[in-house]
Formats: sequence, C-alpha cells, structure tokens
Amino acid sequence: MPRTSSAKKALRQNKTNKARNVKTKEAYKKAVKEYRKLVTAKDFTKAKEKLPGVFQILDKAAKRNTITKNTASRLKSRLSRAVARV
Repeated sequence: MPRTSSAKKALRQNKTNKARNVKTKEAYKKAVKEYRKLVTAKDFTKAKEKLPGVFQILDKAAKRNTITKNTASRLKSRLSRAVARV
C-alpha cells in the first residue's frame, strides 16, 4: 500500500485511468468486431455506413493513448481494405 500522499494520489489516478482505458478498449474492439461481421456477411452497404463511426472510435482511443497512433492507423487501413477488395 502507498504510504505518502503523492503515492496515494498516484494510485487513485491509476485506478481511474485504468477504468477509462478498459472502457475505451472494449468500445473499439466491439466496433471492429461488429464491422468485420458485416464484411464477412457480405453486407457492404451497412459496412460502408459503419466505417466512419469505427474510425472515430479508433481515433479517440489513439488520442487518449489507450492504443498507439500506429495501431489505430493499421486497423483503419485493414478495415478499409476489407471493403475495397470487393
């Protein structure tokens, strides 16, 4: 357990940040999973409509440093290529 007041505050911040990161990570993983389901079901019109929303969620996760910018860019590239191939 932390002893100093600054260590106690750091622990509180760590808990808060972890909760936020977990929430953000779950949100982007869920969005990507739903998008990939649409692509595998060959429902490309709905997939194209959903793509900007997925991009927004990924950008937010990268902005909050939940994931790195390169990871977000890589995922965005792969998701857009999935529809472009067809």
